[in-house]
Amino acid sequence: MRHRVAVKKMNRPTGHRKALQRNLMISIIEHRGITTTEAKARAIRPEVEKLITLGREDTAHNRRMALSKLNSKKAMNKLFEVAAAYAGRNGGYTRIVKMGYRKGDAAEMARIELV
Repeated sequence: MRHRVAVKKMNRPTGHRKALQRNLMISIIEHRGITTTEAKARAIRPEVEKLITLGREDTAHNRRMALSKLNSKKAMNKLFEVAAAYAGRNGGYTRIVKMGYRKGDAAEMARIELV
């Protein structure tokens, strides 16, 4: 049973998982989309959605919160530029498109992008 399991661990230690999530979030914000495995795309989607919701209102507090999640001033500034376009939208900022299987290990690949 998976009662009260809050986070997808992706078979990684905590520090590695947090660094992976941070790098994926930065890449999605900077490039407006990335191609990765479906499991990683599904795990990172809620985090990116929360960041964009945070970035819709440009305040000092929200900038500090975003910086604590991203650890990159360049990505944080880009987040607030990108999030301004979603001011009238109530969620659903990302899209996951399945792309088939990877040739090497047959992992299910997906593209996660900003709508």
